[in-house]
Amino acid sequence: MSMTITEKILARHAGKPAVAPGETVWVNADILMTHDVCGPGTIGIFEREFGPDGRVFDPEKVVLTPDHYIFTADEKCRRNIDVCRAFAQKQHLPHFYDPGTSSYCGVCHVALPQRGHCRPGEVVFGTDSHTCTHGAFGAFATGIGNTDAAFVLGTGRLLLRVPESLRFELDGPLPHYCMAKDFILRVIGDIGVAGATYCAMEFAGSGIAALGMEERMTICNMAIEAGGKNGIIAADQITLDYVRRRTDKPFTTFESDPDAHYNAVHRYCGAEIEPCVALPHSPDNFATARDARKQQITRAYIGSCTGGKITDFIAAARILKGRKVAVETFLVPATVEVETALTTETIDGVPLLRVFREAGCLPPAPPSCAACLGGPVDTFGRCNDAEICISTTNRNFIGRMGSKQAKVILASPLTVAASAVTGHITDPREFLGA
Repeated sequence: MSMTITEKILARHAGKPAVAPGETVWVNADILMTHDVCGPGTIGIFEREFGPDGRVFDPEKVVLTPDHYIFTADEKCRRNIDVCRAFAQKQHLPHFYDPGTSSYCGVCHVALPQRGHCRPGEVVFGTDSHTCTHGAFGAFATGIGNTDAAFVLGTGRLLLRVPESLRFELDGPLPHYCMAKDFILRVIGDIGVAGATYCAMEFAGSGIAALGMEERMTICNMAIEAGGKNGIIAADQITLDYVRRRTDKPFTTFESDPDAHYNAVHRYCGAEIEPCVALPHSPDNFATARDARKQQITRAYIGSCTGGKITDFIAAARILKGRKVAVETFLVPATVEVETALTTETIDGVPLLRVFREAGCLPPAPPSCAACLGGPVDTFGRCNDAEICISTTNRNFIGRMGSKQAKVILASPLTVAASAVTGHITDPREFLGA
């Protein structure tokens, strides 16, 4: 029976020779991730259902990484971290990345790959919708709710309906003025925020193969913005090199059969992708950057799991080197590893941190989700009333970055940086050429 990569992984983890879309199967988990937002709720349900002395299914397979509301004076947010810390100690969890200590990593979706928790062919569950990021490593990765997560904590498995698959092929590399964010915003603009509801979004083609791991992560991260159950890219040598530098644990790679069935196949030419934005208040409110150039902005934001990786900061520095920003420009590295790289990576021999400082950007915040999810009133970069923010984040819903009166525009790091220089939405080709 021919199967897609998603079906093959689920069949393997269900102990079955094959599965088909619509079939319901028990799937064994390789990783269960939770954080400070959903962790306390998950822990509470787990202890209610499995008892106060219940034990997690496998401490090695549980990753607990506070990252959302951590650098704050808010007592309730700090209490969430205390709950996570106490649970990690009680359960002897080796992968608790505690804020304020040397073990702290940063944003879960970037930290997990950096710490070797993402491997091809595995099943990753997380109490965060953007867990689909990890499909970039050839894994089945999806977000689940607190109740399901509590069940996985206690049993190591979950009942799943096998999703139907959609295939998105990118033929040829993206132009030098475009990034993965431009491609995935184009896809979401085409199919809409419900266009892949409970489907596996499989990305393939020579254009995908030409991307590094961090760019692939951006694409899979935003599968959920089209309603996808998961995003996935088959592992290749680029994937294997990244993973093997970070873990020596064994894994098995899978790829779709040539005659696997897809509900639809969407094909794109890399050379035809343009710099674009998602205008307020939905990720599918698509416009090209050049068509939206009359839209003024009041601030720019470079950060989050989608736009705070070192690749994203290098791209922004290509625009900002030797120029000045016209609006407040916030920088939030996704992880401690990225924070360090800002001082060691260079562009034309100049450290990135110096590029951003000389451009007039605000000093980088400590690695975290920061304003991507709004957060308490003391959150770095949180939008105020009437702000119009162009951002590398993944959602622009009403109130997403703070005030319900603010407007958020999604774009690639190149487009965000170009817009920060001019004070309005700007196609990066104005600085990089066509």
